Amino acid sequence: MDNLVYAVFICLMVPMLMSLSLLHRKSRLVMGFVLIGSTVCLVASELNGVLYPFVGDMVSFCTTISPITEEILKALPILYYTFVISDNRATLVQISFALGLGFAIMENMTVLVQNLSDINIIWALNRGFGAGLMHSICTVVVGLGIASVHKKKKLFVSGTIALLTMAITYHATYNTVVMSKYRYFAVIIPLLAYIPINHAARKRRKGSLPMKDVHRES
Repeated sequence: MDNLVYAVFICLMVPMLMSLSLLHRKSRLVMGFVLIGSTVCLVASELNGVLYPFVGDMVSFCTTISPITEEILKALPILYYTFVISDNRATLVQISFALGLGFAIMENMTVLVQNLSDINIIWALNRGFGAGLMHSICTVVVGLGIASVHKKKKLFVSGTIALLTMAITYHATYNTVVMSKYRYFAVIIPLLAYIPINHAARKRRKGSLPMKDVHRES
């Protein structure tokens, strides 16, 4: 991978890493998973670079291979956290979204530094609302599902495979549209999923707060 990508990673992540000791526990956890997500993106990029020559066609690779490698790698930290630390559903939603966000930030920076001559504001908006949300949505779905099935021995293996398959299919569908002539419409795919997820999360959060805290949060 281009050394410039690693330079960008260092510039972005070192200040975040240094801030961890100053944050409260929940904020530190979310920031930590943003860092993990960005690191996972670098690992996925290196792995994809090894696998790409076996396919040789960018469209085929991005619609078949990279969604598989990326979604599996993103799921591993969530699985570890669930089994080793906590299976709290609300926490899993937060760290899953943060991990996907960190992955998307690093992926966008990688694409940016490798295609500087073709970058414009429309590209940035499309990548921000498109790939940024898509990666987080895929990881949130996997995190929520794992929280539901990890204690059910008969469902864990099949449930986890089903969750990963769903995330991979969603990811591959997004990539297919992005690499077609309708690429600017690809942003609709993650937005349509983000709006109800965000609404449900806000409703659940407000429902769990005392009335005085609900008014304060609003």
